[in-house]
Amino acid sequence: MADTKFRPGAGSQAVEALRDVRVIDLTRILAGPYATMILGDLGADVVKVERPGHGDDTRHWGPPFIGETASYYTAVNRNKRSIAIDLKHEEGRELVYRMLGDADLVVSNFRPGVMDRLGFGEAQLAETFPGLIRCSITGHAPDDPRAQLPSFDLVIQAETGLMDLTGQADGPPTKVGISIADELAGLYLVQGVLAALYHRERTGEGRAVNVALNEAMLSAFTYQAQKHLVGGGAPRRMGNDHPSLVPYRSYRAADGDLVVGVANEGQWGRFCVAIGRSELADDERFATNTVRVENRVQLETVLEARLAERSREDWITALSEANVPCGLVQTTGEAIDAEIALETGLVVTGRNGVRMIGSPIQIGGARAPVGRPSPDLGEHTDEILAEIGLSTEQTAALRTRGVVA
Repeated sequence: MADTKFRPGAGSQAVEALRDVRVIDLTRILAGPYATMILGDLGADVVKVERPGHGDDTRHWGPPFIGETASYYTAVNRNKRSIAIDLKHEEGRELVYRMLGDADLVVSNFRPGVMDRLGFGEAQLAETFPGLIRCSITGHAPDDPRAQLPSFDLVIQAETGLMDLTGQADGPPTKVGISIADELAGLYLVQGVLAALYHRERTGEGRAVNVALNEAMLSAFTYQAQKHLVGGGAPRRMGNDHPSLVPYRSYRAADGDLVVGVANEGQWGRFCVAIGRSELADDERFATNTVRVENRVQLETVLEARLAERSREDWITALSEANVPCGLVQTTGEAIDAEIALETGLVVTGRNGVRMIGSPIQIGGARAPVGRPSPDLGEHTDEILAEIGLSTEQTAALRTRGVVA
């Protein structure tokens, strides 16, 4: 385990489950940084290694910018320290090697083979640091024929069929409004890391943890994939309709949109009473979910006409009182502003009063704080090099040679 001198020491002990874990973060863009941010939220000391003079590409993905840094970068890099090292320089790679000697895990998201060329290959790291957990996120698995192709989230959404499944039935394939494949891969990697840490706690052995974006995305298809695998036909684009439940979609009320989700016959009966159409519950065409799915078009025609007669607030009130799942269709801004008004603690304040979405994880009733705001490029270079034994003079010499910045 890493020495306690590397603890970030900035958050609540109730949520610092990983407070003695040190992470060397060689990732950039989104999937990897998202995973390492979650580890940092849980108390790990995350050292983000960036390219001098440029840093993580997302520092430049704007507008909007916060100072000179894009808000995109800020969203997924809190609770980390930044060191700027040129990995193309032999001395730079040697510095990372020294850092790995005090680390618990290393995370990268290069294409397969790049870590080997840098001198940080799986076999070499396993032999030199047997307790080190080696983690990677790639577009495709190393043995996939597409492994060497560049694979951003957009490409993965297209290749896995997510775009074909998203959008209106008569519209074009549509990507999801967030980088869902990247974020799923990051979440899966964190799960793998926690399992590997538990394994090492029992055995002392570091393991390799690998996640591919396309496999993470395909795994999320769950019931849609299973439908295809059992011969039920390939899933098709259905807009906001659900393939197996009716009614379960958005509706246009007199003044805007709401959603209704009916998942069992008890809810169906209460829904019919709440909208003033109790006779629908006894109609043989709609009495069970199976026949409602079969007669979807006829039923939806009736429901669309009825729900258009009153305001969405009226329907939300009536359906909520009937204990039928429902909700307003809001903009992202409205949803975030609602969280701020509720003061749940999900929206947190970082450096210079910049607000961001914090961790949804609560442990012991406490939520992970923003112990460290997203770092400036190379902000902690001197601090981290001192921790591995370099003097001020040695660091200055490395800076003069362009090894660090």
